[in-house]
Amino acid sequence: MNRYLVLVMRRPQFDPAVVPLHREFLEALRAQGRNELSGPFGDKSGGAYLLRAASLDEAVAIAHRDPCHASGGWDITVREWPAV
Repeated sequence: MNRYLVLVMRRPQFDPAVVPLHREFLEALRAQGRNELSGPFGDKSGGAYLLRAASLDEAVAIAHRDPCHASGGWDITVREWPAV
């Protein structure tokens, strides 16, 4: 599996009630062995997670299931990240 960096940036209209759902989503990915690291940015503008997936298409599909994306309150960017 490849690694993908998922950037999740809050929009002005984000709903704070979605944050616990987002955290549950990340924990489920962790239980599946797909979420290596995750966390918020110190300035509260958003956060990032390191996702394992077979392809960019799969990584994007997974990230689009994130409640942050579904709520429309965050911008999500997925980048392949072959970090060592």
